[in-house]
Amino acid sequence: MAYDEGLAERLRGVFAGQMDVVEKKMFGGLAFMVRGSMCVGVTGDELMARVGPDQYDESLALPHARHMDFTGRPMKGFVYIGTEGIESDDELSEWVERCLSFNATLAAK
Repeated sequence: MAYDEGLAERLRGVFAGQMDVVEKKMFGGLAFMVRGSMCVGVTGDELMARVGPDQYDESLALPHARHMDFTGRPMKGFVYIGTEGIESDDELSEWVERCLSFNATLAAK
């Protein structure tokens, strides 16, 4: 599956200057690994956000968020955000911050 290079470039801008970010092709798209763990990614034209189990229900209640279910079953702690929910750089940054918050709770790899 191809991924939206424009969204990937916007994410690169959000992560600019952060030393512990690595891009990795996975889930048929592009993932941004922070401290060795998947943080956010691009699948098709959607943002794939790892919000963690504690923020999962709250995140799903936000506009344009839905279950991440590429395996046919929802993956708890991960959500997709449709293009309408990340149109502005502020919206995209808010999702990245939510994911970085969860990432900070994980042990570095």
